[in-house]
Amino acid sequence: MYRLNLTAILSAILAAAIFSGCCGSQAAHYDGPVYLNPQASLDERVEDAISRMTLEEKVAMVHAQSKFSSPGVARLGISELWCTDGPHGIRPEVLWDEWEQAGWTNDSVVAYPALTALAATWNRDMSALYGKSIGEEARYREKDVLLGPGVNIYRTPLNGRNFEYMGEDPYLSARMVVPYIQELQKNGVAACVKHFALNNEEAYRHTIDVDLDDRALYEIYLPAFKAAVQEGGAWSIMSSYNLYKGSWVCSDTLLTKKILRDEWGFDGAVISDWGGVHSTDETAHGGLDLEFGTWTDGLTMGATKAYDNYYLAAPYLKKLRSGELPVADLDTKVRNVLRLIIRTAMNTGKPFGALCSEAHYAAARRIGGEGIVLLKNDSALLPVKKDAKRILVVGENAVKMMTVGGGSSSLKVEREISPLEGIRARAAKDGIEVKYVRGYVGDVGGSYNGVTTGQDLSESRSAAELIAEAVREAAGADYVIFVGGLNKSDHQDCEGADRYSLSLPYSQNEVIEALAAANENLIVSLVSGNAVAMPWVERVPSILQTWYLGSEAGEALADVLFGDVNPSGKLPFTFPKRLTDSPAHAEGDSLSHNGKYFYKEGIYVGYRWFDEKDIEPLFAFGHGLSYTTFEYGQARLSSSAMKKGGSLKVTVPVTNTGAVPGAEVVQLYVSDAESYLPRPKKELKGFEKVYLEAGETANVVFTLDESALKFFDADLHEWVSEPGEFTLLLGSASDDIRTCASFTLK
Repeated sequence: MYRLNLTAILSAILAAAIFSGCCGSQAAHYDGPVYLNPQASLDERVEDAISRMTLEEKVAMVHAQSKFSSPGVARLGISELWCTDGPHGIRPEVLWDEWEQAGWTNDSVVAYPALTALAATWNRDMSALYGKSIGEEARYREKDVLLGPGVNIYRTPLNGRNFEYMGEDPYLSARMVVPYIQELQKNGVAACVKHFALNNEEAYRHTIDVDLDDRALYEIYLPAFKAAVQEGGAWSIMSSYNLYKGSWVCSDTLLTKKILRDEWGFDGAVISDWGGVHSTDETAHGGLDLEFGTWTDGLTMGATKAYDNYYLAAPYLKKLRSGELPVADLDTKVRNVLRLIIRTAMNTGKPFGALCSEAHYAAARRIGGEGIVLLKNDSALLPVKKDAKRILVVGENAVKMMTVGGGSSSLKVEREISPLEGIRARAAKDGIEVKYVRGYVGDVGGSYNGVTTGQDLSESRSAAELIAEAVREAAGADYVIFVGGLNKSDHQDCEGADRYSLSLPYSQNEVIEALAAANENLIVSLVSGNAVAMPWVERVPSILQTWYLGSEAGEALADVLFGDVNPSGKLPFTFPKRLTDSPAHAEGDSLSHNGKYFYKEGIYVGYRWFDEKDIEPLFAFGHGLSYTTFEYGQARLSSSAMKKGGSLKVTVPVTNTGAVPGAEVVQLYVSDAESYLPRPKKELKGFEKVYLEAGETANVVFTLDESALKFFDADLHEWVSEPGEFTLLLGSASDDIRTCASFTLK
């Protein structure tokens, strides 16, 4: 059953006595520990608690006691701290010292769309709804720390963990992560923003030593983390596995101390990724506060229940007692962990939370529908017409459960509506017959850490037989909907491994080509968290990027296919035509980096690279179509000049010129005419999603200040702006600029 937090109950009773009085209306005098007194300041409570702790209790505070918990101090009534994997749902309970599930019957949850889908909404309100909903489920399950969200930059389409992140652009990621954190933490559950930093590939994540110039670090890879700390108010950060400039990030002082603490003012706890700590001395001096997973991570299993042997456990205590390591560093770590515990486990103001509520399913469905991206729609093939008689659905991903697998984000769900189920249910309302054929065989497995899908996807027929069946059935259908893409297997969208190539697996290209030849009304729905190559793109009239949409995947997809929801998603990363068009692979590099590796492309990541090299993408960053059309008027500035430290407004009228209501994401890019350092041709600095009825016009207003014009000068180690001319580019995608306006920074 759920853990009973006696400390929280005691704190609540004490708080009630303080605020209401014990014997009347006069508040009672409180002589107990300050750290249990909610009226005391956070710092007072921390310092009072730490003054009462023994050296042994302090050391126990900075390492795990089980797979997902740390001990607190029972003698003083300081609560345990319980973590849970996310960031798309609350992981099922596992055994004390194992990854296998504990066999509970009340830990099934709602699976929310993957963070790539959330980023594709380009809607801060959806991020807030996501954080609120998942926070309520974490709170109900008595979790104190949600290990997420992830904001590592999409540098390469081969990274197996890209589906857990928010795309290639630092501004988009920063704007989308803040509401998630704010709403999550209102539940008394800490966000643990990950993976700090430079976790951009999986295969050698434990050994790769990343290096890059400071300008790229500050302009591309850090802004989302900075926003999470300074604007989102994140209470914890997870350090990444990799090394940075020769030091493990969890033992590093530049990232986790100088930047995170000194420059950004972070006062929460830095938590290791599971198995990410490698030494006692360096970690003791570094910025890590709480060690998890060492020797019990499934990678270097030397002993079970080895928590006293952790680097920050008995070895640390021995060196503290001998004076080899200073107690002052330990006290700093304990302070950070205590703040986290008081904000979460000992927080008496937390709401109750909720699990698997209809409101949560509705949130998952709404977020999924807004995140689906209509990549192509020739001849207005979509939405499905009401007079259709027969739809053929093809593809394993139309029926395969996607909530199980993929690594630490794997879930045990109460329900998962497949694309086929969603299409069938919605088609029935219009009297449309739906038939399904397999088309291809991918991954017939369906289990992860003891959670199984219960699906039997075994298949005895050959690939040729499956294609022949699909072609035969396609000939008489009004629509053919192919649901394919990637899955959560190793070397696809999965933690711990990277993709081998940009291509679709399991001979799906052959299936799509055959279907395109058999029926001109072909719709391809791609389930993935990564870009894929599309050699058939010219022969397929309608293409959807539908991501991993969680429990309500089928409902959200059907909403868009049948026009109940007008698609408004935009790509959060660029789709290249070929792998070597991407900056990380321009010289043909694969993702087999073991050891030192330098990011040669610097600040030119994603669309910045495609602009700089004049490479045409398959689908551009920010691209996404609608069932209606939008017309932009001329952008207007509030002033022709901006003073240093000042701001200006730009207004652009946007009109829905189609016949149905819809939403447009207006994107604002900034271009610097001249700079003493090279700059991208344009950089995203604003976006707004506007909902318009047919024929309606709205004025979309952006306010820019000087910070939107700055770049990072590594030699000066500061953000600078140069006087001169700037151009604001407004449009529907990074390659679809509709209007512009110029001004001067004085």
